[in-house]
Amino acid sequence: MRKQSDSVRTNIRFAKTTWGDLPWAALYRLRKLTRMFGLSVGLGDMQLIDGHWFVTHAGLLRLAQRRRCHGIKTSLQKDVSDPIASRWVFKATVFNNPGSRGFVGYGDADPSNVSPMVLGAEMRVAETRAVSRALRKAYGVPLCSLEELRYLSAPSEPAAGRGCTLAHPNEHSFGNGQPRLRDKLSLLIRNYELDPTLVKRYAADFCGTETLREASRDLVEAFVATIAKEAANDRAALVCKLNSYNQPEEVRP
Repeated sequence: MRKQSDSVRTNIRFAKTTWGDLPWAALYRLRKLTRMFGLSVGLGDMQLIDGHWFVTHAGLLRLAQRRRCHGIKTSLQKDVSDPIASRWVFKATVFNNPGSRGFVGYGDADPSNVSPMVLGAEMRVAETRAVSRALRKAYGVPLCSLEELRYLSAPSEPAAGRGCTLAHPNEHSFGNGQPRLRDKLSLLIRNYELDPTLVKRYAADFCGTETLREASRDLVEAFVATIAKEAANDRAALVCKLNSYNQPEEVRP
């Protein structure tokens, strides 16, 4: 029990460091999920997006390892896949114990439902989504996986503890229940381990405003799409560009 309580306190501390003060409902769910599944915020097992918790693929794999998963089998569904259109569908089966008949999950991906960060890697995204769905069924995880979300599909594991306050929490949000642009940008920063302060300066320069807070939603959306492509295509070049914003304004190119 003491170890479990320590895990809850650690998760709450990491969550507040990363996302600031959390509403009571988010903290309540975090405590329950920590006790039920041993998920770790610090290791990137969970992410908070627009006030809702999502489990990551890495977190599900660690859960399967702790529960001594007997095996995972994946197979390409050729009859409903279309290589020319980069549309792929996978079936995954998780055997959580030697006598298990298997828990099945399907995952699909094509250029229309993946992030610009992973265009060209639709096959891997589809397999990851299938495995995540099967693992959630096998272990009764009541959370959608991060990789199943259309706008956040990314192959790399988020780095823990890298918060970002690039905009006011109520700014730059989409209609129809879509997540805030700030959340998208924060995830990019964690995925590619970018400096939040330098990204903030780059964003303001890109939008042509003194601060990002003053930029319109369209400009911020364009910036998020631009930096996502730059990070995916050549992270080293992007880091060099961001480092230029570490210089005093008068000498920065």
